[in-house]
Amino acid sequence: MKKNIYIDFTYLVILATTLGAVLVLGVVVAPVIFYTDEIIVDLVLDRYNAGMIMAEMFSRFSMWLYVVAFVVLSYEAVMYKMGQKDRYIFVGAFLVVFSSLMFSSVYVPKILAMQDMGREATQSDTFATIHTASEIDFKILAVGLLVLFIRRLMLLGVKVK
Repeated sequence: MKKNIYIDFTYLVILATTLGAVLVLGVVVAPVIFYTDEIIVDLVLDRYNAGMIMAEMFSRFSMWLYVVAFVVLSYEAVMYKMGQKDRYIFVGAFLVVFSSLMFSSVYVPKILAMQDMGREATQSDTFATIHTASEIDFKILAVGLLVLFIRRLMLLGVKVK
């Protein structure tokens, strides 16, 4: 059962770059956008406009998450058929696919729709709840990507006898 190393490598690169993007968006970009008053003196974005910028970034990133969900589902289904059954991979793949699809098809569209309703809608408890849930989902996505990447990397290792 000879596997194509280029496909495996590409898969790992997709997982790693997506994890990197999730971390950069959540840890670096969001704090900079939402706290411009601490960085720039003459130009201060209010919370609503900062949210509009972040929503655009996440909207564009959600298109990539659809691709990632498809790639993970396809690759892991093929590996499962080839006999690579692993509990950690199953959990990681489930987390990645589920959280990617939830983020892209539920949270981002709802947040965008509420932003289109205006400032008042984004200050409601409903918006805060949806936003918090999307943050939790994004963290679950990061954990799933990390678990899947590490476990796949471990399984690619050569066993020495």
